[in-house]
Amino acid sequence: MKHLPKGTGVRLLLAALAAFAPVAYGFFSAEFRGRGVPDGSIVEVLIPDGAASLEVADVLQERELIFHPRIFDAYVRLKGQGRQLKAGRYGIPRGAPYPYLLDVLRTGAVVTTPLTIPEGLRLPQVAERLAAYVGDSAAAVLAYLTAPERVDELGVPGPTLEGYLFPETYRFADGVGVRVIVQAVVGRYRGFWGGEERAQAAALGLDEREVVTLASIVEKEVRRDEERPVVAGVYWNRLQRDMLLQADPTVQYALGEPRARLLYRDIDSVADHPYNTYTQPGLPPGPIASPGAASLRAALQPAHHEYIFFVARNDGSHEFTRTLREHNNARNRIRLDRESAER
Repeated sequence: MKHLPKGTGVRLLLAALAAFAPVAYGFFSAEFRGRGVPDGSIVEVLIPDGAASLEVADVLQERELIFHPRIFDAYVRLKGQGRQLKAGRYGIPRGAPYPYLLDVLRTGAVVTTPLTIPEGLRLPQVAERLAAYVGDSAAAVLAYLTAPERVDELGVPGPTLEGYLFPETYRFADGVGVRVIVQAVVGRYRGFWGGEERAQAAALGLDEREVVTLASIVEKEVRRDEERPVVAGVYWNRLQRDMLLQADPTVQYALGEPRARLLYRDIDSVADHPYNTYTQPGLPPGPIASPGAASLRAALQPAHHEYIFFVARNDGSHEFTRTLREHNNARNRIRLDRESAER
């Protein structure tokens, strides 16, 4: 048997490695750059709960985002992130490289969808929106919201969650439940209250529930932000003079079903209801809807004036007056204007 010259084996190995190196570099470089042409399209990816890194890699291959699951799995493990990939629905750009994929899956940058709670909604209306968002029945969601233990559990003044589901647009990942949503929404409400707000409430002699109650009435009365402090000032003046608030929205709340036009017989039909401010003194027992930040600020900083009446104009704004005579004159004039416009 002939022996190769000394060092020939090493030279052959080095030559083989040298020949293979460009191929290997090209292979792994292409793999790490991701699969597909970055054309701006978004690929939807659903990572199930508890998926191991290789299972995640299999999903990415199925969605044509990577070529080789085991290489991605090895990359993730090499980075020490094998147990850090988070479940959820993701929107990933086609052609995304390995570092981007890992960063998105590690940080849990999942796709979210918006949930809007407008100002002035009552609990049943909020329940309908939450139910549509999570795919449950409105009755089941309302039962959750009105459960007696919910007030203490979430740390709000009560008497129910009415008024404390803060109006805003939120974003949640798919599959989130009502409990998580309600915690976030009430948390946003609690975030409104800082040291300055509590000092303002104390200066008025109002507790948190009373502020939210007044703000909820303002929310239901007013369309224009500039009028909110003025309307709050009207109710504040009435409270200071021990006058009945005579706030139509509280009667609507007592009736349960809103009326397009509130009549005296409607008011009389709920004369004994604690929320009827035409017959019951002071603020009602609790909020009648969810006030937004503008109405809460108006309740904390009511405008200083002498008005104790206001009436809605045909354009949705209000006319404010100091005496009953002025108020009646304004009502009659606005009524005549409306009748004239309808002819």
